[in-house]
Amino acid sequence: MPERWSQASVYPDMWADPDKDPRNNDGVSPDGELATLQDFLRNYRLTLLMKCEGLDPERLARRSVPPSTMSLLGLLRHLAEVERDWRNWVLPADPAPKLYGAGGADFEGAVAEQALVESAYADLAREQAATDAVLAAYPDLGTRVGQDGIAVRELLVHRIEEYARHCGHADLLRERVDGRVGQ
Repeated sequence: MPERWSQASVYPDMWADPDKDPRNNDGVSPDGELATLQDFLRNYRLTLLMKCEGLDPERLARRSVPPSTMSLLGLLRHLAEVERDWRNWVLPADPAPKLYGAGGADFEGAVAEQALVESAYADLAREQAATDAVLAAYPDLGTRVGQDGIAVRELLVHRIEEYARHCGHADLLRERVDGRVGQ
């Protein structure tokens, strides 16, 4: 079991010191509901990437809490898949195929190969941008979209919830991989 440690020195329970933290933690909060939701989503996305930073493919792919198949690399792949799923909810007439296959392929296929790691990061960035672009066409959060008539607000809140939940998983996975802690 690795020893617990933090890179932060100003606030030792944080992941990074304020001057090195890319999230907007000390600025004025954004005005408006849409900007606030987008800010929370952006910060959770950054948090996930921060939890993965500095790890080689073996550590990213490590299933550090058996019997779970979760790994940090699997989370990157899973969230890319989920972004695509959300976009398919908005555009049900032309659904994009699964990125990694059916079932738990996003986690099961997360193996320690550099090319696969690079692909996972690229997939996540591409799927996030594509889903963001689709939702940007609906600035009214009450607009109902897709076959099921889901409110844009609900899609944004659900995305935040999904990232927040998986950032909690990433906290535990990372601590088990190399002992690094911090919110």
